[in-house]
Amino acid sequence: MPAERLTYESRRKQASDSLRARGIAALLLSPGSDLAYLAGYRVFASERLTCLIVGADGGATLVVPELESPRAKAAAPDLAQRTWGETEDPYALVASLVTAKGDVAVADQMWSLFVLRLQTALRGRGFQLASVVTRGLRMRKDAYEREALRAVSAAADRAFPRILERKFAGRTEHEIAVDLAALLRDEGHDEVTFTIVGSGPNGASPHHETGDRSIAPGDTVVLDFGGTREWYCSDITRTVHVGTDVDAEVRRVHDVVLRSQEAGYAAARTGATAASVDGASRRVIEDAGYGERFIHRTGHGIGLDGHEHPYLVRGNEERLEPGMAFSIEPGIYIPGRFGVRIEDIAILGDDGRAEPLNRADHAFAIVR
Repeated sequence: MPAERLTYESRRKQASDSLRARGIAALLLSPGSDLAYLAGYRVFASERLTCLIVGADGGATLVVPELESPRAKAAAPDLAQRTWGETEDPYALVASLVTAKGDVAVADQMWSLFVLRLQTALRGRGFQLASVVTRGLRMRKDAYEREALRAVSAAADRAFPRILERKFAGRTEHEIAVDLAALLRDEGHDEVTFTIVGSGPNGASPHHETGDRSIAPGDTVVLDFGGTREWYCSDITRTVHVGTDVDAEVRRVHDVVLRSQEAGYAAARTGATAASVDGASRRVIEDAGYGERFIHRTGHGIGLDGHEHPYLVRGNEERLEPGMAFSIEPGIYIPGRFGVRIEDIAILGDDGRAEPLNRADHAFAIVR
């Protein structure tokens, strides 16, 4: 039986309780993951304002353009709805629904077009970021969310051994990326968000833009790929080598990165700080003499967004709690030569330990 999802109504109640505790009048959420989390309605942002108002008094109303009303009602039938026509002022409508005194908190990634007009309509109120409320709710995944993350991670795992069966040498990064995207969809992803294929010196750029470089024997190739299944995100990285003639330093670096990831897993425990997990992974790489080549944080949270809180990075003293999901992805990047990154998603379990969701082979794979 699938795990039971917390109802959207219960999530909104938690948000309202948090608003009251902080003295904030309302959340104003435009299309994005916060709105999806609290309403079950996912829609792309457009120049027409869609806004979920969650009040400190426990009320909630979805303001939508009239032409989108049927879709919104189908997705969120339990939610009060107000519509606006093409010649009406949606900002005045939103303002009329904020009845409590105090600041309002707006979606962190709300377009400035909307924020500036809402500031005019709600003149005299302070504006805060919605994440002061939504961050704490979304970081701790419920049973349904944990199951969704397990399922999408397993789907990504299944794609990896299948890509290893494809020929790499003589093909372009783009061709491998197209194959990876097809495999992700075939294994159950609804959408493919990214397929980074960094071959040879391109692997030294962690966010390399996959291009037309032809992959050659002797290349080390970083494969970083993921997407969504039922809104929840996957993200996995493995590093492979083309041909059996592997440089000794490449093998050594791969071993160091794998040991660094293992140290991160060992450090990820309930009560540990996010910074301490980063530190544990980083020390292994520093001790091996590659500290300056580990140029990014050890991990990021994941859920409805591919990158969300908590961030496993130096200086983040936030303590880990059961239900938090995050990547552990150390890497070493040698400019002009190659890069190695190994990434898995983990969930902090109720037993206080990090449960790996990705179980695809970590061995340094040799491809044709």
